[in-house]
Amino acid sequence: MKKLRVLDNENGYIKFILIATIIVSLVYTGIKFGMPYYKHSAFKSDIKEMVRVSLGDANKTKTEILERAVELKIPVGEKDVEVEKKGNILIVTTSWSETVDILGLYEKTLDFEIEVQG
Repeated sequence: MKKLRVLDNENGYIKFILIATIIVSLVYTGIKFGMPYYKHSAFKSDIKEMVRVSLGDANKTKTEILERAVELKIPVGEKDVEVEKKGNILIVTTSWSETVDILGLYEKTLDFEIEVQG
């Protein structure tokens, strides 16, 4: 029976470690950058739902939006969320920034903005 050459061969072992390190680094970076975008998408979806089912009460809708932001750990304060009522339509606008830090080597600020009418 043949042994696996990857673990038997010094060059193969180094190649395996290098490829595994690259894959782990890519997954880590993907998660670090993916989470803010996931939270943005989930928050926008929740705001659309809240506006759709609201009974036109701007204050109640704003309170629900702020509660959801806290649950998702989105850095949005009361002054960052605007809920405006025009006739039967509620207009919600909000924006925030999140900084992604990759092991202290790379830092990127991501800006998000949501505007929903319903």
